[in-house]
Amino acid sequence: MNDDNQHKAQQLNELKERRQKLQMMGGSDRVAAQNKRGKLTARQRIDMLLDEGSFQETGIFVKSRGASSYGDVPADAVVTGLGKIDGRKICIYAQDFTSMGGTMSEMQGR
Repeated sequence: MNDDNQHKAQQLNELKERRQKLQMMGGSDRVAAQNKRGKLTARQRIDMLLDEGSFQETGIFVKSRGASSYGDVPADAVVTGLGKIDGRKICIYAQDFTSMGGTMSEMQGR
């Protein structure tokens, strides 16, 4: 593998790692606490609703703007994307309680 291909492979791996971390939204502890209360996360609800394998997430790398007492908020506390329900194409949006308590912020409104 030449240096250029090796560099691209490294960048892809870093991107995959970032995506996996962001998909945990508020972190594994908050996801576990949410599930312990009998509640699902935004991604879990989306997975149950949409046709299997149809979800294409958009906006996972969106960053919150401005100062926040919550720090760096993954995907601005919302899961958005495209998918299918019974074969019909849909757009979907779900706020995630594990990040910022599911509150809305500036980037979600854009």
